[in-house]
Amino acid sequence: MRSALALAAVLCLGATAFWMGTDGLRAFTAEEARRLAVREHPQPVPAIALEDQYGNRFALPDLRGKRVLVEFIYTRCRSICLVLGNTFQQVRARLAETRAGTDVVLLSISFDPRDQNAALAAHAKMYRADPKTWIFARAANPAELPALLHTFGIIAVRTPDGE
Repeated sequence: MRSALALAAVLCLGATAFWMGTDGLRAFTAEEARRLAVREHPQPVPAIALEDQYGNRFALPDLRGKRVLVEFIYTRCRSICLVLGNTFQQVRARLAETRAGTDVVLLSISFDPRDQNAALAAHAKMYRADPKTWIFARAANPAELPALLHTFGIIAVRTPDGE
């Protein structure tokens, strides 16, 4: 009898923990939980001035009405950043094949306050990015970059080789 009660208690606690850990069986991975949180509790983006590869200034709220896919990059990075850039290039190609792609903008924002417009332009050229659909940008004021990264939940860690 005691064993049955103990088993029932353990199963109940386990089921409760599983329910809570999966947001009511709606998210089974950390990424699903993040997407669910963004969907249910969207955070306003800061109106931090960004500067694109041509020196044009804008802020994220200026892109209102479009779907914006954001990635953070280092133009000097020669490892994972190249993979991410190739992935964005593939996403752009797929979106171009659909009607849904007409209101989508890809936005690659540099983490590196040393990046200037020429580095962003070279990066854009490397991926054959159409500036109407893929913008490479940096924080116009590097002191505002931490607030932007915080908004997106980004933590940048420099590797021993400087990337």
